Amino acid sequence: MNLPHRVFYTLFEAAARWGCNLADIAGWAFAGKLRIMTGIGLVHCGDAPVAGQITISPMDVLPLFRRCGTGPAEGTVRRIMPAGSTEWQIITDPAVGVPVAVADMLILADDVHAFEEENEIVRRTPSGPGVTSPYDWQGMTIALILRIYDHGLPPTQAELVAEMQEWFADQTDGKKMPDSRSIRRRITPIWRALRREDA
Repeated sequence: MNLPHRVFYTLFEAAARWGCNLADIAGWAFAGKLRIMTGIGLVHCGDAPVAGQITISPMDVLPLFRRCGTGPAEGTVRRIMPAGSTEWQIITDPAVGVPVAVADMLILADDVHAFEEENEIVRRTPSGPGVTSPYDWQGMTIALILRIYDHGLPPTQAELVAEMQEWFADQTDGKKMPDSRSIRRRITPIWRALRREDA
């Protein structure tokens, strides 16, 4: 049985994944490259009730992201962006705002993957004794080489990703296929190198 793909990463998981500091993530969120989210209980912004998933601004709780590590683990926010909204709203009840902890701050998995693709972040795959992957990446690489050798590159990278996903489906009777993002992360460096040669 394959579990569904994860929905979000904590800030600590994202920092470990990218080899960076929480202050870096806060800076990227401030620059609009990422959204930092958390969940809250029921509050009111004027007459509007808000609960559940919200976006927060790291600048509202900046001491939490001190690079030197001396900041508190929890802060208070009074300005939030509810899910589905593009406007910041002020919490009026409770008037003091709501506490948020760094440990409860999240980045949606889709945002993490999009950030990695946009910035060409290649994660190091653990290797060594006892480390295994549920997918035959080596087999896919061989299939990819043979496909390019025999037929050249398709018009788009998306087509190549789809072909490799079909390869996984053929090998496992459709039971064990990585998502297209995982395949694309492995294909992108090869695609870009070959396309530069064509140019």
